Amino acid sequence: MIALPFALSARHKGFNRAEIVDQNFTEFVQLWQGEAHSAPRDEQPVLPGSALDARGFRELLESQLISRHLDLMARVLRVQNKVFYTIGSSGHEGNAMVARLTRHTDPAFLHYRSGGFMAERFRKLPGMDPVMDSALSFAASKEDPASGGRHKVWGSKPLWVLPQTSTIASHLPKAFGTAVAIEQARRIGHTLPIPDDSITICSFGDASSNHATAQTAFNAAGWTAYQKLPAPVLFVCEDNGIGISVKTPTGWIANNFKGRADLDYFFADGLDLAEGYAQVQRAVEHCRNARRPTFLHLRTTRIMGHAGTDFEIEWRSVEELFTLESSDPLLRSAEIALTSGLYTKASLLELYEATRKRCFEAAEDADRRPRITALDDVMKPLAPYTPAAVKAEAERADYAERRLAVFGSEDKLPEQQPPRHLAIQIGQALHDVMAKYPESLLFGEDVAQKGGVYTVTKGLFKTFKGTRVFNTLLDETVILGLAQGYANMGMLPIPEIQYLAYFHNACDQIRGEACSLQFFSNDQYRNPLVMRVASLGYQKGFGGHFHNDNSITALRDIPGLVVGCASRGDDAANMLRTLTALAKVDGRVCAFLEPIALYMTKDLYEAGDGGWQFGYPAPGEAMTLGEGRVYNEGANDLVVFTFGNGVPMALRAAREIEAKHGWQTRVVDLRWLAPLNDAFIAEQARSAKRIIVLDEGRKSAGVGEGVITAIVEGGCGATPLQRVVGADTYTPLAGAALLVLPGEAEVVAAAGKLA
Repeated sequence: MIALPFALSARHKGFNRAEIVDQNFTEFVQLWQGEAHSAPRDEQPVLPGSALDARGFRELLESQLISRHLDLMARVLRVQNKVFYTIGSSGHEGNAMVARLTRHTDPAFLHYRSGGFMAERFRKLPGMDPVMDSALSFAASKEDPASGGRHKVWGSKPLWVLPQTSTIASHLPKAFGTAVAIEQARRIGHTLPIPDDSITICSFGDASSNHATAQTAFNAAGWTAYQKLPAPVLFVCEDNGIGISVKTPTGWIANNFKGRADLDYFFADGLDLAEGYAQVQRAVEHCRNARRPTFLHLRTTRIMGHAGTDFEIEWRSVEELFTLESSDPLLRSAEIALTSGLYTKASLLELYEATRKRCFEAAEDADRRPRITALDDVMKPLAPYTPAAVKAEAERADYAERRLAVFGSEDKLPEQQPPRHLAIQIGQALHDVMAKYPESLLFGEDVAQKGGVYTVTKGLFKTFKGTRVFNTLLDETVILGLAQGYANMGMLPIPEIQYLAYFHNACDQIRGEACSLQFFSNDQYRNPLVMRVASLGYQKGFGGHFHNDNSITALRDIPGLVVGCASRGDDAANMLRTLTALAKVDGRVCAFLEPIALYMTKDLYEAGDGGWQFGYPAPGEAMTLGEGRVYNEGANDLVVFTFGNGVPMALRAAREIEAKHGWQTRVVDLRWLAPLNDAFIAEQARSAKRIIVLDEGRKSAGVGEGVITAIVEGGCGATPLQRVVGADTYTPLAGAALLVLPGEAEVVAAAGKLA
């Protein structure tokens, strides 16, 4: 802690803490009375015994000042509506050391107090301006090179800083996943977009370290190290002792992390560049050389509050605020600058004011730049879709030799086999996809030797070995974090979530992280992945809520996510081809819902009829996004819109409806649940005399609302319509489940109401 001159402490009762912090620096320099050394040469230690040389100190100091003046500028210009973000980095400027000691090709996942880190990393490539880039981001300008004006994020494509909007620790699992992916690439022969010895950097606050998402990343990292698998992730905990207004107990971070056997702990003083540099250096070198998860406990402080709207004086004593402001790392840097002889008082204050001028001029310039004014511009990077390219990729069949190697011979190719049920066809399609894409990986709980709970992935481990098909620990958050990491490194991940209900434990990894990346990076970064989920209801033998989950809305609510649901095997194969093509071509995040109750279903009307088994589509076939399947086309007396389990249910009900009312029934399988194909739905509704929407989701939150909206907005609102839907409850066990979920009798009864 710096001993401030009396003149500074006399003003401690002021309310504008930003002004006080600003004046503290100037007055500290003006009143400094220490002894200056002879200025060291560039390559000499900045102070005797320091690992930081003079050149490095000067550059780090400049990065610290840039970060500080961006904060001060934001506080001033926010009230003029020229800046729209005031969560600052003041007190955390020591993270610039982490940037200096790592490479610009080490992927970085940063929390919001990373101004110093970013300013320093900008030095890694010539011609880049951290001040102007940051100013454009603060101003929400369309010219912001990180997000295109969609959010204030720390991000840069050339500097490998993947933009985060995380206010907690939801970026930790994908940082861990990226570290694992760096090592996995070597094992599968995949060429990385970064050097093979790269590490990943992930920063977060002491309060965020307590979050469940953080803990799952630490646990997975430790589990990986315990298994002797490399995972070069540098967890940087920037410990400022508080989370908004909740204080972290003294010693908590060290006590909680220092003794973990498989998470290597290092401490560094982020308030003192001369002292902390060697400490950070040891942690970085250990992570890179040992390839082990490394925890860097970086001492920081937080001054000027959590954000511009945080008036700490209302809940903190002035004495406490003054003590915090005395620990300002810029005051220690000023002391080093003057003691080392690298700066005089005049030259240091000149640099300080020149940096202020540079930041304000950039902000004024950024304020004049265009902002987003059209909805199309907002949404442009969210869900890119190039139909012709996706179709060509989905139908691409230039891997015949690899297919033969996978399936064994021409007569063993799946298209040469008799019609089969859904589980078999999904398994065959996964073999096919993995033959087509050597960079694809399939992983999840029990998917390897066991072949999954329902044997859907049977044979894949034997064919593709443990480097491409492998089990994970029982943690859906980690599974989806791994998926994002593999995607970041150019692979094609196919994670399995064992049940739809388990997805809800990790939903934010898709909603808040994977699907948001293209949006917040202005389509510079993508997370192409295909998440398979055993889903929906009607499972017999065992079940209850966790194994009969019909909460599809949780997926449909995620912006940009593609959701497909196949009810039969041939559709599943074609849909998987399209989903992987969407991921490869447009970087889309996709979810493939597999109806559990239809996995083993072979018959449609009577036992032994084989009516729900289908031939495998040959390579070169695929399905267009949004393309539905129509049964009994041209039948207009009644049209049933449905999906998943509802398709064979509707077909069976149609026979009874025809016998009872003499109606010809058309059944429309939507197949694609997000985005819904509104035009297709309206077209099918236009010729209908009556409509039933059969939705196995819940009444207040399913797919049916979207279907009915498309019908009404398509001009068919006058057509008599009934909805058959699940009840607003959790699904119970055994036969009671059928009281909750819609059945054939309800479909027939709904037709009776339309009669």
